[in-house]
Amino acid sequence: MSQSEFDLIQTHFMRAVENRDDVVLGIGDDGAVLKCPEVQELIVSIDTLVAGVHFPEPTAPQDIAHKALAVNLSDLAAMGATPAWVTLSLTLPDADEAWVSAFCTGFFALADQHQVQLVGGDTTRGPLSVTVQAHGFVPRGQALRRDGAHAGDLIFVTGELGLGGWGLAAVTQRLPPEHQRLDHTRAIAHLNRPEPRLAVGEQLRGIASACIDLSDGLAGDLRHILERSQVGAVIDAEKIPLPSMYCLQGDRQQALEYALFAGDDYELCFTVPEEKLGQLSPDHWLFSTCWSIGRMTDEPGLRIKTYAPQGRSEIHTLARSGYTHFNSAG
Repeated sequence: MSQSEFDLIQTHFMRAVENRDDVVLGIGDDGAVLKCPEVQELIVSIDTLVAGVHFPEPTAPQDIAHKALAVNLSDLAAMGATPAWVTLSLTLPDADEAWVSAFCTGFFALADQHQVQLVGGDTTRGPLSVTVQAHGFVPRGQALRRDGAHAGDLIFVTGELGLGGWGLAAVTQRLPPEHQRLDHTRAIAHLNRPEPRLAVGEQLRGIASACIDLSDGLAGDLRHILERSQVGAVIDAEKIPLPSMYCLQGDRQQALEYALFAGDDYELCFTVPEEKLGQLSPDHWLFSTCWSIGRMTDEPGLRIKTYAPQGRSEIHTLARSGYTHFNSAG
C-alpha cells in the first residue's frame, strides 16, 4: 500500500536509537541542530546519483543506497575527514514502501559501519534520484586538498583501478565477445558497493601533499590535482594496480583503459613529498594498501610511460580525460 511522504519518513528514516552525542536535534523539525567541535574544521560534500546516469535502472535499492552514501564518504576520505552526519534528498516515481525499506537497509548498514547519523532531508515525487550531503571533521589546518602538490612528489593510489569500468560494462552488456566469458562478479560488486577509504584518508593527514578520490577515472581526476597545484606528472603504466584476473585472463590494455578513463572506482589518489616517505615505511599498514605509480614534474600536462614488447620505454602525453557529464558538443 502506498504511503504519504510523512509516513515514509516516520516509518523508514526516523530511527529509535540515534548514535551520535553531537546531534542535538535530528529528523523531525525544520532543520537539524548539531554541535561542532571547537578545534575541528567542518568538511561538507554533496553528490547526486540519477537513475540511468550513475546507476542502471534495474539496480537493487540496497545497492543504490550504499553507493549514494559511499561516494560522499569517499569525498570526505579524500579530504582526510572523519564522517559525522548526512542529509538525504530522495526523489521517487512513487511511494513504494518495499523499495524504500530495502533502500534504508543498504543506507543504514553503511552509515552504522562508519558511525554516521542521518539528521535530515527531503522526499519528493519525480524521476528516481538520490542526493546525499555529508559532513565530517578534520583537525584545524590538516584538511587534504588538491592544491598542495609540488614537482618531485610521488604519486600513490589505493586499490586496484578499473574494476568500476569492468562492472559497468558487464551490467550494461557492453563487453566485447572475448570478455563475456569472464566472471565479473567482483567487478559488479565493486561498481554497486564501493568502499570509501576513510581510514586511509585519516592516516594521510600530515603526510600527503594533495589528494583526490577517483570517481571519473585516474586520468581525469589526477588532472584536477595538476591544475590546482600547477604542476605536471608522469605515471608509469606498469605500476598502475590493475585487477589481476582481467590482466591474466582478459586484456591488459583494456584494463588499463578502464583504470585511466572509466571511473566508478572511488579509490584515493594522493601525492607524498619524498622527505615524508619514511612515514610510509614497509612496516606501516598504509604501505600494503597503496601503490606508487609516478611522480609530479615541473613540466605541465599528464604523461604516461609505456613499454614496447622489447622492453623499450616511451613517454606519451595523455590528452584524453576521464568521464564527464557534459561536453562542448552538447
